Order: sequence, then C-alpha cells, then structure tokens
Amino acid sequence: MRKVINRKVYDTDTAELIHEWDNGHFSSDFEYCEEYLYRTPNGNFFILGAGGPKSKYAVPVGNSGWSGSSGNITPVSKERAIEWLEDHGGSEKIIELFPEEVEEA
Repeated sequence: MRKVINRKVYDTDTAELIHEWDNGHFSSDFEYCEEYLYRTPNGNFFILGAGGPKSKYAVPVGNSGWSGSSGNITPVSKERAIEWLEDHGGSEKIIELFPEEVEEA
C-alpha cells in the first residue's frame, strides 16, 4: 500500500512494521478492526487501518448504508505512536524503540 499525504510518501513496502493489533473479532464481523503501526525509512510513523461497517473505518455507501474499508493510512507523531503502542499492547516495543521516553516506576 502506497499513499501520498501532505507531499510525503507512506509505503508499507519500504516502511518497518513496528506492531500490529486487531480487536479480536473475525474479519467478517461488522465491528472488526485491525491496525498496523509503521515507521518510514526517514523515521516518520503512520498507522494502516481497516475495519468493518461498524468500526471506526466505516464509510458511507448510498443514502443510508455503511461499508467497511481498508488501506487507510494515517500519519502520526512520535508521541501519538507511543500512545498507540501503550493502548494496543506494545509495551515491549516502547521499551525497545523509545528507551529515553520511559523510566522505572
């Protein structure tokens, strides 16, 4: 998947996959949601997401219908990437990639 956003190319083929998450629903479920955090070769982060018609990736279809979608790329800051990892079971990746951002409790 490759997309230009604000004159920057976000490409899943050249970026490093950092962490993946899904909500545990089957991919055929209307509430299914999956997200992947990537880091580009230049150090920028983005989330690739997909989901069913009752997920945050739902898109309107026709007059009153909804459909799922895939291939949604959202650039995120380093801070948002760390928050996303915290919220999606990526604690080990935070410690590995951002040791300067954490401290012992």
